[in-house]
Amino acid sequence: MPKENLNDLQAFVTVARERSFTRAAARLGVSRSALSHTMLALEARLGIRLLTRTTRSVSTTEAGARLLDAVAPRLDEIEFELGSLSALRDKPAGTVRITAHDHAINTVLWPRLRPLLEKYPDVQLEFSVDYGFTDIAAQRFDAGVRSGDRVDKDMIAVRIAPDLRMAIAASPEYLDGKLLPAMPHDLTNHRCINLRLPTHGGLYAWEFEKEGQTINVRVSGQVTFNNTLLMLQAALDGMGLAYVPYDLVQPHIEQGRLVPVLEDWWPVFPGYHLYYANRRQISPALALVIEALRYHAQHLDPS
Repeated sequence: MPKENLNDLQAFVTVARERSFTRAAARLGVSRSALSHTMLALEARLGIRLLTRTTRSVSTTEAGARLLDAVAPRLDEIEFELGSLSALRDKPAGTVRITAHDHAINTVLWPRLRPLLEKYPDVQLEFSVDYGFTDIAAQRFDAGVRSGDRVDKDMIAVRIAPDLRMAIAASPEYLDGKLLPAMPHDLTNHRCINLRLPTHGGLYAWEFEKEGQTINVRVSGQVTFNNTLLMLQAALDGMGLAYVPYDLVQPHIEQGRLVPVLEDWWPVFPGYHLYYANRRQISPALALVIEALRYHAQHLDPS
């Protein structure tokens, strides 16, 4: 096969992983039509069909799945080794792709990594907002962020933040003339701002805890978001009760823009952890990111 077919194989792997020509083309920086022609040409040279195309999705044939399993790990290894060559430079360089919750990006990742960008101009960061537990290997991310340290055995988790306390709050305008909830189930009598989860498209059930008792409540309201910051804004705009991290609502509570509700039921979840593949070597740029984010024991909140 000609030398340029290595690029064709990379294009095939991207299409197979994304299951979409549109998304794969955007990731590769080429047009959808050009990518489609590349795949047709690759299939013609190999003399076998690799992809099954429909109007809604793309999937691999049996031959395509076999080629993906054989080629993808080798291409990933080549890309990793090429990236590792930056260790031979005077300064670390390269791109680190991270998938995380928007709250984690706003409160932890960006504040701590912005100084790193100023110090190392050859390091690039790419953030992707995702509320699910992303398969970073399949999606070609270098690292991800989740609450808690439970990860797959081939992953390493590093704590990057203290435990996370959730809160419920609403604007004084919304609560005016209404009976405040005394128990979590009383929320069914109120307008609540919902969060839609990405995994199966379901609505998040609000979680509560008090003296060892846990309660989950499915709430309803007029608005639903898949973004925490938008939920907070809706609460400020008087659209109902919001269930968001306490550090987001605290300044608004202190300034009277929001009123806390059911405070003795607010749960605490394990803090954010950065997770990444358990490899013998990691790129210098990722190593910098890990150390910049690492949450040291002396910084733990005594409360």
